[in-house]
Amino acid sequence: MEFKFANAATVLPPLHITIIAIIIIFFLVRWIKQLETRRFTVFFYFLISTSITPIFSRVTTEGVFQLWIPIGFIVVFLYLFRSKRNHPSKMKASILGLLIAMYQLILQYIG
Repeated sequence: MEFKFANAATVLPPLHITIIAIIIIFFLVRWIKQLETRRFTVFFYFLISTSITPIFSRVTTEGVFQLWIPIGFIVVFLYLFRSKRNHPSKMKASILGLLIAMYQLILQYIG
């Protein structure tokens, strides 16, 4: 979506991406309100959980194959599993981050 103003233009992401971003922010703010202290950590758990990385690469005749994993979610999940300050809001935020990481994985394998 593009809005033109005189000599400048503002380009917004597609509508479905914008709606998903608004829903994600709504859930994160809702889960932040459930914590009494260190509320900003929910954002950190979400952001770390969205990271993906390749663990295996191989060159084939058709191109390069890379095996990607959501390493951020694995690290956050193991930390929360061992932590005594485990709160359901933090786990929900990390699972939401896993969903975004899965979306990124799909884009990696399709594109």
